[in-house]
Amino acid sequence: MRARPISRDLLIEELAELIAGRPRDEWVRVAVDGAPAARPETLADDLVAPLRLLGRPVARVRAGDFLRPASLRLEHGRTDPDAFYEDWLDLKALRREVLEPLDAGGSGQVLPALWDSRVDRAYRLPYQELGRGGVLLADGALLLGRELAFEVTVHMWLSAGALRRGAPEGELWRLPAYERYEREARPQQAADVVVRADHPDRLAVLVSD
Repeated sequence: MRARPISRDLLIEELAELIAGRPRDEWVRVAVDGAPAARPETLADDLVAPLRLLGRPVARVRAGDFLRPASLRLEHGRTDPDAFYEDWLDLKALRREVLEPLDAGGSGQVLPALWDSRVDRAYRLPYQELGRGGVLLADGALLLGRELAFEVTVHMWLSAGALRRGAPEGELWRLPAYERYEREARPQQAADVVVRADHPDRLAVLVSD
């Protein structure tokens, strides 16, 4: 792949146009995927206003609000990278409460958050109705290769060095999970758009030769 340098403003503009260019009578489910050090949530947040200006209703969801309860998530301990990769995200709940309601003929009723992992209990929030043609922006880590239905996928890629530099000391144990993700999910090949994010002020879009 070759790298096309891009400013953050232009990246947001291009992504918003790509997403808004989808059929206007269909929902668009968008994944902004990346390790926390890549700040995928910031890019997802930055897309909200431009998409609304382009006439698209928007709902924001964070995969981190759809983790499994601690009794299941931490069954093999708090620092098991394989459990982090395989067991932390509640895939069934994310499909049921967020993605499937936006299938063709779905209800459009999206649950914005399910589980507060900080206190290990349900949020108990009301469902949010996303009008036809609306955009769901979901951010999180390890989202690709999970049979999650997204129309547009963006992967915020970090080199191994940037991943290590950006990981808090208490999260270095997660690095093998991200390495496994690169090997098994192959996010650079799976995503519609790949953004090299080693340096937040020097982004680049990776383009296949």
